[in-house]
Amino acid sequence: MKKLFIQTYGCQMNLADSEEMAAHLFTRGYMPTEQLEEADLVLVNTCTVRDHAEHRALSFLGRLRQWKREKSGRRIIFAGCAAQRLGQQLKKTFPYLDIVSGAREIDQFAQLLDKSGFLSDAPGGQPVQKGITGYVTIMRGCDFACSYCIVPTVRGPVKCLPSAEILQQAAKKASQGYPEIMLLGQTVNAWHEDGKTFADLLNEVSALPGVARVRFVSPHPAFITPQFLDGIKSNTKIARHIHLPAQSGSSKVLQEMKRGYTREILLDKIHALKQIGFSISTDLIVGFPTETQEDFEQTLSLVEQAGFSAAYCFKYSPRQGTPAAEMKLLDEKILEQRLDILLNKVRGLAEAAYQQQMGRTVEVLLETPNKGRTGEDFWIQTQKSYTVGSVVQTEVTASDGTLLFTRD
Repeated sequence: MKKLFIQTYGCQMNLADSEEMAAHLFTRGYMPTEQLEEADLVLVNTCTVRDHAEHRALSFLGRLRQWKREKSGRRIIFAGCAAQRLGQQLKKTFPYLDIVSGAREIDQFAQLLDKSGFLSDAPGGQPVQKGITGYVTIMRGCDFACSYCIVPTVRGPVKCLPSAEILQQAAKKASQGYPEIMLLGQTVNAWHEDGKTFADLLNEVSALPGVARVRFVSPHPAFITPQFLDGIKSNTKIARHIHLPAQSGSSKVLQEMKRGYTREILLDKIHALKQIGFSISTDLIVGFPTETQEDFEQTLSLVEQAGFSAAYCFKYSPRQGTPAAEMKLLDEKILEQRLDILLNKVRGLAEAAYQQQMGRTVEVLLETPNKGRTGEDFWIQTQKSYTVGSVVQTEVTASDGTLLFTRD
């Protein structure tokens, strides 16, 4: 039986896309391998949100030239967001590449395989379950037009998947032994269907047999509404952690980024989330082309006021084809200095957030016999051993800043 090696770059949604594409390859005679040298086919699923991620994928593709030469019949599929952006020109640069499949073409991936002429239906293998989280894509694309973001270009406009299909996929994941379901989308909380809201969907998924916890990523602040919060606040199966990309603390920069909210609106939403027990992590961009020193200081003060549990900080990365790419870039030294200052500012956020958990009784979903995560996404180690995937309640008695500990 032929073997498939998968290399995925990017977010959880890319991981879910890789699983979806792999399923079609498994029905065409392939079984998974984690050893590149064993593989007959390599699937490279890519990200293009930042220049660095795209370069990593292209560098890996370049190294596959020699891998393909070493054994006849080997094949390469280059898929995802970078494939969508670069298109068929990839085959001119990498003539040994067999299939290019853009992110918008994932629904036609099976037909693309059939047209290739070198794949046919045959019994294949199945992936080995890893971890406790089952990923379920609920929507594709994005209707926002953030001036720095390439996602709408490579992923297209929003397409919400039917709730019946989502629930079927979530139920299947739960039956396969995944007690935690992660719902995925570019603006995941924008999902809707004939009057049904994202909060309704979260509640329906959490009610499925075998589902112990539901998470979601990546939400947009615009859809954190009172109605949404009211719809989920009493459901304890919905994890109380949200990764809410702020991007900047300056209302002026947010407007120029076309984010659709101000600093004040963002802080109001953060406060509302904390009122029902959410811990909040975020993304922050430094050095957007119009960012002044005062704008940057507003981002620093946002970090102080918001009380994030973690913040992931990035230098602005211009993406060809976006409006911001036409703007004059700030000096690289300014970017480096501001990033360094911001990183120093956010250093210690996680440690402080962990310390705040002291004395609390928390619900833990075990990912190993004595280690798991709380609903607020804090790692915790228990004294006793439990069945992986089980949910236990325990009291936090100590913290080292990166891990909680219990008396039990």
